Amino acid sequence: MNQSWKNDPRLKDMDPRKLDLLSSFATRIAQMPKNQLLSAFADLNLEAQKAGLTFTDQETQLIASILTGRLSPGEKRRLDTLRLLSKKLSRQKGGAGPVV
Repeated sequence: MNQSWKNDPRLKDMDPRKLDLLSSFATRIAQMPKNQLLSAFADLNLEAQKAGLTFTDQETQLIASILTGRLSPGEKRRLDTLRLLSKKLSRQKGGAGPVV
């Protein structure tokens, strides 16, 4: 994956710990087969929760737009469904919101 996403000006105010998590994730998914990407995004949500990191809706939208460039429209729809489910579950448990 091209690392130019790190230069997106919208990321300049994001918590450095969040950026580190995203950078690590981007590196991991760079060579990952497309059929494993959705489960990787679910794993990212778990990592964020374990680290005590929460992302605003605006941060989540930005991250999704940056990191889903390789996904087909159908895969993006499935990711959106995963995000909605994750958001609902986190609200029920009082946990962190979904990353993507």
